[in-house]
This record gives sequence, structure tokens and C-alpha cells, in this order.
Amino acid sequence: MKNTTSIILRYLLACLLVAAIGNAAIGQDDEPANDTRPVKNMFDGNWLIDNQTAIISYKGTFTFDIQHRFGTVENGLDDLYGLYAPSNIRLGFGYVPIDKLMVGFGLTKFNMMLDFSAKYALLQQGRSGGSPVNLTYYVNMGIDTRDMEKTPYLNSSDRYSYFHQLMVARKVTDNFSMQVAGSLSHFNMVEAFITSGEEIEGKMENDHIAVSVSGRYKVASAINIIANYDQPITEHKTNNPNPNISFGLEMVSSSHQFQVFVGNYANIVPQRNNMFNRNDFGDGEILIGFNIIRLWNF
Repeated sequence: MKNTTSIILRYLLACLLVAAIGNAAIGQDDEPANDTRPVKNMFDGNWLIDNQTAIISYKGTFTFDIQHRFGTVENGLDDLYGLYAPSNIRLGFGYVPIDKLMVGFGLTKFNMMLDFSAKYALLQQGRSGGSPVNLTYYVNMGIDTRDMEKTPYLNSSDRYSYFHQLMVARKVTDNFSMQVAGSLSHFNMVEAFITSGEEIEGKMENDHIAVSVSGRYKVASAINIIANYDQPITEHKTNNPNPNISFGLEMVSSSHQFQVFVGNYANIVPQRNNMFNRNDFGDGEILIGFNIIRLWNF
């Protein structure tokens, strides 16, 4: 499985590199020369399955996110392929107070994880000039809000986790957009084993590096094929996370974004997905999920 995923990742990275160094106007609508205004509709929203996209909505946009992950399908009809199994849900909110900046927060069912986030567009792909790509920085802070007695935490600071991501995206043609991102996850407290001699062994790293590749292909005016691949890079002494493979359909309108997909990420909050994913796509530990995003512009 590792060899296969490594080949897939190298192939997708090569595709994005070829696209990025190509003519910035390939496949775009006819525009005046040196039109540096941001391209339209690189992606149709801020989420693409489990990952943020490199776009920022217009100033004054407010978003409401409903992200739902059912249980894994491995039990078959016993829990209706995960539909009746314990599920994970996140309710999120975002706002764009100024151009190129989005801020938000959300609450996730697993561990009652409260998260605060910000996303800023450092570069935006021009229509026929300017930057050939979008370059966007995303940061997230998570807080496990469960009662201390129900957790292994010794100090309040143990609850905190952080996520940093740099995204490079390009609208290659009118129908196809692609994104590559590198991320750093940090947890103040991680899993470890204590031997009978009270020595710590098998401790996970507090920091975890990963990369992701995302793509969208428009098959109709309001229907897209979407896909994500997330590859862990950091090697831990124990509990190494599994890669994520996900793909599905996206249906959009001017104010709604609906995505339904299969994949093997269940935690929703990005740092928990990247560092603690135990589901193995190759072993059939996959699940059905959906995202519903509602937008308002004030």
C-alpha cells in the first residue's frame, strides 16, 4: 500500500508542476492581456472533502458548514454499511471581514473539539497575467473541551493542538483545478507507553508533517468530480497514521455547496485527521461522508 500511494503522490505532484509552469491563460476565458484580477471559480467553496481550498470568498461572505462522517462500512448490513454506526459531525462558521482573509470557528462531536481558524491569500492566480498560482496560508487551533476527569490530560495546556498549512493551487483549465499543500500538526500531549521501570517508550512525535493533493473536475455547470489524497510524512515510534484517499461528487449553486464522498478520514479537524487516522483504505476501512456549506453575502 505504501509503494502504491507513493507512486500516486509523485504522479499528482508532477501533474501540478507541469500545470504551474505552463501558460497561465491555457483553458481560461478570453481575457485582456496582463489581466491580474483573480481567476473565477478555481474551486466552488472553501472545503474540498477533508481539506480547505486555497480560495477566499468575497469580502462580507458568511458561511455555515455542516460536515458529517458516518461509521466505516466494514460491518456491512449489521449497521447498514456505517450509516447507523456512531458518526462524527462538525458545525462550523466562517466570515471574510477584509479582502483575502477568512476567520472562523467550529465544534466537532469527537472529543467535543472546539477549533478556531484563519486563512489568508498570499498570492492569487491572475486571469491572464500576474501570479500563475494561488498561495494561501491556513492556521487552526483546536481545544479538547471535555471534562478533565474524562480525559488523560494532567494540565489544561495538554488540551491544545495546532495546524499550519501552506496551499498552492492552480486553475489549469475552465473545468480542472488542482491543489498541493504541506502541513504541520502539533499536539501538546501525545500518546506514549510507560514501562514497568517508569521509562517512557514508544512516544509519538509532538509534531507531524504531511502533504495533500486535491483536485476538482467540472462535468456539468453545477456538478464536479472531487478527490483528495493525504500522505503522512513523519515517522512515529508507534501508531503511525494511515494515508487518506477520498473521492466523490460536488453539487453547487450560487449560495450552496453539497459534497458526498467516500474516504477513510473520520476526525474532520485537520490535525486529528493527519496525526491519528487509524482507518486503512486498503483494508476496506472506508466511510461515507458529506459536507453542506451555506453562504450569505452581506
